[in-house]
Formats: sequence, structure tokens, C-alpha cells
Amino acid sequence: MLVRASSFTVDLGKGGYLIGFTDDYEYPKELPFGWRCGPATDAGAVVLTTTDTGPLQLTVKVHDAPPAPETGGEWEPAEKISLQVDLPALYVATLEQGDIMDAWPDDEPLLEVPFSSDGSDWVRMRLYCHADDPEPGTGDHGERNLVQLWPAPQTLPVHPDITEADRQARAAYAADMAMPVEDYSTTYTDTYYGVQDGR
Repeated sequence: MLVRASSFTVDLGKGGYLIGFTDDYEYPKELPFGWRCGPATDAGAVVLTTTDTGPLQLTVKVHDAPPAPETGGEWEPAEKISLQVDLPALYVATLEQGDIMDAWPDDEPLLEVPFSSDGSDWVRMRLYCHADDPEPGTGDHGERNLVQLWPAPQTLPVHPDITEADRQARAAYAADMAMPVEDYSTTYTDTYYGVQDGR
């Protein structure tokens, strides 16, 4: 049964968005190229969007049991992952150029998820995506995402197969993220000794 629902527009940055039960955001060490979503942490997922720097209509529905799959040809095939509930409320943040920004609207009550009856504190997330213009690019693509959440023990993810190009893109991104950040700090020596009276 549907417990709660929320729908709002997210103004995307350059890298999609994060969604999950944690507000401890950092850039994911891996990106799920070839998929729409993948784990950022146990408690959060990264969602890759068609739209780059534009609006996305996000609908989140919380259920107390697995909902029936969405039917009809408007959605891409659904992907499913498990998320651990570190915090009871759902958070959404956009991946901007060099920054992560909270994206849950101030005027929209936070969504809380009922915990699993087995005490595991895991939920299942099912993601549906649609874009009127499926070619990646900047601006409005008429993109919509539907996220369904319900309490469920941790289970294996469900994703489409990926290509060799996707594997290479994942490896290149992971290698970039593993490179140490250059130290741009500089040490200055204080050469000013003060001015004495009479000089």
C-alpha cells in the first residue's frame, strides 16, 4: 500500500543526483555508466540522468510492501537496488561542478520510510526513468524519474547488461577519483620584524 508520495522539480547540475538515507554526501568513487543508478554508499545511490544542467521531475513513492510494477511503454526498464537506512528520512542532492547541493525543497516535508519487520533496516529502491528527448545534453529534456521505496531485506541489484565502452568509462572515472589531489598550499616565511620607535 502507498504510504506517502512526493513530487517536485530538481534543477540538475552536471552529474545527476544522489538519493538515499544519509546526508553525508561525497562524490562517488565509481559511477555506474551503462546503468541509471548504482550505489554511492550502502545508504545512498547515484542516479545518472539524460539531462545535463536542466530540470528533472522527480516523484518518490513510499510503500509498506512491494508495489506492482509500472506498466506501459513510457518508462525505460526499471532498475532495483537495496539501500540501508542510516537516517529515517530520504535525502536528495545534486552533483554540481565540484560541489554537492541539497535538492530537497524547503517547502516539501521529508519522506520517512517504515523500517523492515525483520529489523534489517534496509529498503528496496526501484527506479523508472523517461526523457522526451533521449539524447544526452544540456537544458530541458522533459525528463522524469519515479522512485519507489519499500522495506525489504538487502538483495542483489537488478540492472541491464553493460557494454565494453561502459566498462572502460567506469575504469577511467575510478582511476581519476583514485588520483591524489594536488597540494596547492604554500608556506610563507615571516620576514617582518616590526618597526622600532625612532627609526
